[in-house]
Amino acid sequence: MKQSTVESVAAAVTAALADVVVGRERTVRLALAAVLAGGHVLIEDVPGLGKTLLARGLARALGLDFARLQCTPDLQPADVTGSFLFDPAEREFAFRAGPVFTGLLLADEINRTPPKTQSALLEAMQERQVTVEGRTFPLTRPFHVIATANPIEYEGTYPLPEAQLDRFLLRLDVGYPPPEEEVEVLRRRLNRRTEDIEAAQVIDAATLLDVQAGVERVDVDEDVIRYCVDLARATRAHSAVEVGASPRGSQALLLVARALAVIDGRDYVVPEDVKDCAVAALAHRLTLRPETWSSGVTGIAVVTELLGTVAGPASTR
Repeated sequence: MKQSTVESVAAAVTAALADVVVGRERTVRLALAAVLAGGHVLIEDVPGLGKTLLARGLARALGLDFARLQCTPDLQPADVTGSFLFDPAEREFAFRAGPVFTGLLLADEINRTPPKTQSALLEAMQERQVTVEGRTFPLTRPFHVIATANPIEYEGTYPLPEAQLDRFLLRLDVGYPPPEEEVEVLRRRLNRRTEDIEAAQVIDAATLLDVQAGVERVDVDEDVIRYCVDLARATRAHSAVEVGASPRGSQALLLVARALAVIDGRDYVVPEDVKDCAVAALAHRLTLRPETWSSGVTGIAVVTELLGTVAGPASTR
């Protein structure tokens, strides 16, 4: 697929999402970039801000099969991956696929399900396959997970372990809309006279694979590569951080920066692409020291500070 075609597809998908998601341009842009880069997204924010709407709209615009997994404390791994059930007609056990066998899986309130079930997603997210009773089943491609979590509720929740957090290419928030955007949300609801809302389909799954292949062809200068590494290494030396970002973090910076370049109509990455995604790509990969965590320091604050102190290549934007 030509680079100009990849750019036009990204623009059309962004426009389709704007029809169903009011404002939130940064969140939409980064979520789309994560998918174009082949990754998964964790959205942490309070209920009612449109996280599910964004996930469903993204799946619709990209032509992906969509499945929603409502995470609860009693959810079992087989509820995610599927299981073998006895078929009386065939007199044998047959595999019945779980909701993970889809194009885009929404794992809603993922922190409400216990670690054993959370871990059922690890293999799927990293290897694009699941193993049930010793048998391995490949997932459809493309396959992406958008998970949501409520960051202010702790009762009956299970914090995601670092290994699982690391599987998410980006962690995003949505935030409360400004007054005019909130008014527009209400106005649109009145005008359509129904709760239902659906984004227009722009491409299909096969085309998305072509677009993702186009993102892989984006050029990255050596200086930008070193900037990604310098940012990740700086998290490991920060006084507030006990465990910094691994090489998977610097790779996340690079992959998302390429996708952002495509969305902006370029076939090369500039330092601002890395800066635009740095907080979302690195903050959730940091383990803070107990004394700094208790004082209110966050991973977001650490990465934001480093963006102002770590020297990058000269801007070309």
